[in-house]
Amino acid sequence: MIIKNALVYTEDHKFEKKDVRIEDERIAEIAENGQITATDEDVIDGEGMYAIPGLVDIHTHGAVNADASDGDADGLRRMSRYYAQRGVTSWCPTTMTLSEKSLLHAMHAIRDFESDGAHCVGVHLEGPFLSYEKRGAQNAQYLQKPNMEELEKLNEACGGQVCMITVAPEEDRDLAFIRQASRLCTVSLGHSVADYKMAQAAFEAGATHVTHMFNGMNGIHHRKPGIIGAAFDAGATVELICDGFHIHPSVVRMTAALFGDRLNLISDSMRCAGMPEGEYELGGQPVWMKEGKATLADGTLAGSSIHLMDGLRNAVSFGVPLEQAVMAATSAPAKAIGMEREIGCIRTGARADLLILDEHMELEKVIIGGQIWQ
Repeated sequence: MIIKNALVYTEDHKFEKKDVRIEDERIAEIAENGQITATDEDVIDGEGMYAIPGLVDIHTHGAVNADASDGDADGLRRMSRYYAQRGVTSWCPTTMTLSEKSLLHAMHAIRDFESDGAHCVGVHLEGPFLSYEKRGAQNAQYLQKPNMEELEKLNEACGGQVCMITVAPEEDRDLAFIRQASRLCTVSLGHSVADYKMAQAAFEAGATHVTHMFNGMNGIHHRKPGIIGAAFDAGATVELICDGFHIHPSVVRMTAALFGDRLNLISDSMRCAGMPEGEYELGGQPVWMKEGKATLADGTLAGSSIHLMDGLRNAVSFGVPLEQAVMAATSAPAKAIGMEREIGCIRTGARADLLILDEHMELEKVIIGGQIWQ
């Protein structure tokens, strides 16, 4: 397959008119426009269009009335197809704070299911090692103190696929868990009341990421910068939910300016994504979605009802430059889980997961593993 005449998003995070040749599920060649000669291969004429990497969602719980915590292979397949249809080519099934039995069941299903859409590139455990005070939509009944025994048990159950775990560092007083866990996967701070000093110590111990920044933590204050200030100083990567409810557009612009290439866009979507308004469930708790906004019974924001392409478009509409927004939905999250050479990029040798977008950022084609996805 050859893509010709498109504005290609390069490794330099710029759009340049290039030609791309794909062979055997990989990007085989990237050349100046007109330098790749088409023979009998399929040719996509990208004139007037963008070619960007497939989106990478490292924090998504569910969609189309399925959830990563359900332990249901058919639901996971439905989710992978839903994501693929919307330009997400790699995703991390993200679990909630649940009983050990439920989490092990979910891990086994993730280990065994075969995707026929977006690639599953690892498991994000959002809990159960979180703060009660900042639990948000997490089920308080199943919160635990951080311990490696539980993490290793869950990692083994999913076939060694845990790539990220969210932790409240104040629950890990001597930071021994973060030190050990950071050798296994990316450690992210979130659902936490940690102050700047505690967060700073957690980053020094091995944490490198922040889960849905601003949500599930104390806000930034000029004398109490908390996790947000510590993340900036430590060089950590940070997530934002750009659904228009969780974060004000001004704060999205500010965060993009402050964190630059460390900004990660996520969906934090739940089973109501891609579904009509009504009552749903998240982590064993009822959730209501109305006009795209999902909340618990007390009005607490739950996850979102968007997909990552929505988040990318929203970020651009909020004022984030297109080049940075694409990076935040592709190469930045891939790097956060250590897969930046394989996914989230258009470079020779990388997996051929690409999107063709029109001038309005609407999907024209989704290419997964070198094949046009239907």
